[in-house]
Amino acid sequence: MLSRAAQLDSKSGGPLSFLIFGLMLIICSVFCPPSQASTESCKKVNPTFVSLQRCRHHPDGVRDLDCFSRHYQPTYNCAWRPGRNAARNTYTLVVTQKSKKIFQNISDFHQTIRRQKNTNLSVEIFENLHSDHCTTAVFHGSPKSLLRCEPPVNVSFSRSDGELRVTVTWKQEDAKLINKFAVRYKVLDSPSWDESIVESLDANTCRVRTLNTSLVYAVQARCVTNEKCSQCPWSSVYIVPRELTTQHAVVSIKDTDIPEETGQRLISAAFKLHDCHRLTIGKVSGEPPRQQVDTCLSDFRLILSYSAYQINISTYNNASVSTPVSHIIPERETMHDDRRLNVTVHNSTAFSIRWKPDVLKMFICYSVEWKGSGQAARYRSFYEDINNYKTLSPLPEPLEPYKRYSIVLHTRPDKDTCNMKKVNNSESTYGRTYVYFLEGSPVGAPANISSHSVTLNSAVVRWSPIPEEQVRGFLRGYILHFAHSNQRGVRTETNITVGPTFNSCKLQELKVDTMYQVQVSGFTSAGAGVRSATIFFKTDHEGHFHYRNVITVLAVVITVAIVGTPMLKRAKSVFWPNIPNPGNSSAVQKIEGSCQLELLGILATLEVEEWDTESLQILENDSLVPACTFATVLPPLGAFELEGDPPEMTSKWSQKDIQDGDLSPVLEADTFLEKRQTDCLGLPVAFSSDYTTMEMFQQMMPETPAHEGMKNKSEDITVVRTKLDYVRQFSTGSTSDSQQMFTIF
Repeated sequence: MLSRAAQLDSKSGGPLSFLIFGLMLIICSVFCPPSQASTESCKKVNPTFVSLQRCRHHPDGVRDLDCFSRHYQPTYNCAWRPGRNAARNTYTLVVTQKSKKIFQNISDFHQTIRRQKNTNLSVEIFENLHSDHCTTAVFHGSPKSLLRCEPPVNVSFSRSDGELRVTVTWKQEDAKLINKFAVRYKVLDSPSWDESIVESLDANTCRVRTLNTSLVYAVQARCVTNEKCSQCPWSSVYIVPRELTTQHAVVSIKDTDIPEETGQRLISAAFKLHDCHRLTIGKVSGEPPRQQVDTCLSDFRLILSYSAYQINISTYNNASVSTPVSHIIPERETMHDDRRLNVTVHNSTAFSIRWKPDVLKMFICYSVEWKGSGQAARYRSFYEDINNYKTLSPLPEPLEPYKRYSIVLHTRPDKDTCNMKKVNNSESTYGRTYVYFLEGSPVGAPANISSHSVTLNSAVVRWSPIPEEQVRGFLRGYILHFAHSNQRGVRTETNITVGPTFNSCKLQELKVDTMYQVQVSGFTSAGAGVRSATIFFKTDHEGHFHYRNVITVLAVVITVAIVGTPMLKRAKSVFWPNIPNPGNSSAVQKIEGSCQLELLGILATLEVEEWDTESLQILENDSLVPACTFATVLPPLGAFELEGDPPEMTSKWSQKDIQDGDLSPVLEADTFLEKRQTDCLGLPVAFSSDYTTMEMFQQMMPETPAHEGMKNKSEDITVVRTKLDYVRQFSTGSTSDSQQMFTIF
C-alpha cells in the first residue's frame, strides 16, 4: 500500500514520497537486527551440511584417500578404498581449492577433479552420508607435491654370475622426466624389505651385485623423485627365479627323412632336463635370420633343408639363461651330382646355374650356396620367374684353381620376399653338383700298394685312394704300371687303366717264376699324376707247393679240435647217459649170507697188480675157501689157455702138503677142478649184463638165508685149503672181443 502511495506520489512528483521513504528507514533501523544476522535468517538452510557434521573417522570405514596429478594433465585423480562393513556404498566428495565444491552420489572409488593453479587441494570423502554409520577421510596437498610419475610399465630381469640386471620401460609421457630409478629386493618369503635400495646410473638399467645364485628374490622398482616427479610409487612385486648355471643336455639329435618330401629332413631331439629351453637356429653360411624358438616341451622338431645348420640350446626362465650348447647339423650330400642341376663356370668371379623349367611353375624364389673344400659357405638369394637359369656375378670372392666347389640350389615357397623370414620349414634343397674353375693333374699318388693272391700267372694289386686335396680335378681313373725284365735284361712295361671307384686290380697272363714291379697313379682331364712307390712280387714256379694253404688247413683243424672237444663232451653228457654205478645194482643189493660177504671182503683186500698178458702167476696163501665157490669162480684152466703159451704153463699146478687132520688129502689141481665143476653143474653161469662179477656171485650162491647157510655149512660145502693166493690170467675168449681177466683165489 505504501508502495502504491509512493508510486502515485512519484507520478504526481510531490514531497509525499520522500516522507514515506524516510519513515520506512526509521522503522527498519529500529526493529530489524544487524545486516549479517538478517541475511542468514533469510537464507534457506542446506541439509547436506547438517549431515556432514554427523560423520566420523573409523578404521573400518572409508580409508586410504589419495589424490595426485600428472604434469601433462589439468586434473587431479582421487581414489580411496571402501569401508569393510557396508554392503552398498555411496560417497560424497567435498573438494576445496579456491572455492568449495560438492560431488554427491558417487558409486565408484575414484573421482577426477579439475585442478586450479597455485592452489592447495583439500578433499574430504564421506561414505553413506545419510546413514547412522557415516564415515569420512581427509586428504590435503599442494600442487607441487602431487605430481606423480607412474611405475615402469615393463620390467625384465637377467641373472649372470651372481649379478641381477634390471631393465625397465616407462610410459612415454614419463620417460622424458625420469633420469634414474631405484630397485629394492629381498629373499622370497622374507618378512620385510631389509636390503638396501640400489639406484641406477641411467633411466633404464640397474645392476644388483653379490646375489646368491641359488636363491629366489622378490624385486620392486620405482623412479627417483625430482621436481616434475614428486611422487614415485613402487611397482608391483616381481619374482626373480634362481640363476641357471648348468648347461642343457639332449639325449641325441636325429636326422631322418620326411616321407614324400625330397629336399627336406626332420631334425628332432629330446631334452634330459624338464625345463624351458631356448633354441637359436641359423645357417652355418651366416645367411639371416637366426630364429629363436622357446619351448617348455620335453623335445623339439625342426624341418630343415640339406644345408648345414647351427643350433644353440640353453635353458631359460624369466630371469636367466644358461650358457648355450652349440650343435652343428652337418649338410647332407645324398643328392651328389644331381643331373637336374647344371653349373657352368665362366671365370673366377662368375658362374651360371641352370635347373629344369618345370620348377618355375611352383617356385620363383631361390637361394644358391657354394663353398670350396675347407672354406666357409657363401650364399645368394634371388627372384626368377621367367628363365630357368641364373648367372651369379660378381662373386664376393674369386674361385680358386684346382679346388673343388660344391654348389647347392634351394627353393623357397614364400613369394613376397626371397629372403628367409624364418629358418624352420622355410626352404627345400633342389639339387647339388660339384665344379672346378680349373683342373690339374694329381699331385699325390695312391698309397698302401700291396700284392695278394699271387699264382703262376696272376696277382691282385690293391691301393688306397688319392686324398681329395691332391687330386686337383675330377678323378677319371687309375693307371697300373707293371713291368718285368727277361733273361737278357730287356724291360717290358704294361699299363692297365681302371675306373675311379676301383681300389684293386687283378693282373693276369703273367709269366711263371718272374719278378714284377708295379706302380699306380691317378689321372684327371688334365693328365696323369704322380706315380706311387714301387712294389715287387714274383709269380710262382711250376710245382710250387703252397704252404699257406697247408697252414690254413692245419689251423682250422686245430681250432675245431680245441673248440669241438668240449662241445662233444657236453653233447655226450646230454644225449648219452653216464655208465651206471655198480653199487646201485639190484644184483649187489640182493647178496645175502656170510659166504657172499666173505667173498666181498676177500675181493676188497686184493691188491691190483700190473696186468701181464704173457704169464700166469700163482701165489701161495693159506686160506679157507668154499669149495663150490672155488670151483665156480675158477673155471677149468684148459678153457683159458692163451694162444702161444707153452703147455707147461697150463698143464700142471704145484702145491704143498697140508697138515694132518685138517682136511682131506690135497688133490691134483686138474682133478680137483673137474670134481668141483661136476658138483656145481646145476648152477647157472650165463651173465646178462656188465655186472659180470656181481651176477656170477649171486647166481652161484644158494637161495637159503644167511643163518640157514651157516647151519648147513658143514653138510653142503666142502672146505679145501688152497696154497694159492690167486691165479691171474689174461686171455681173449671166443664169445667176446674184449680182454677179460679171471682171478683164482
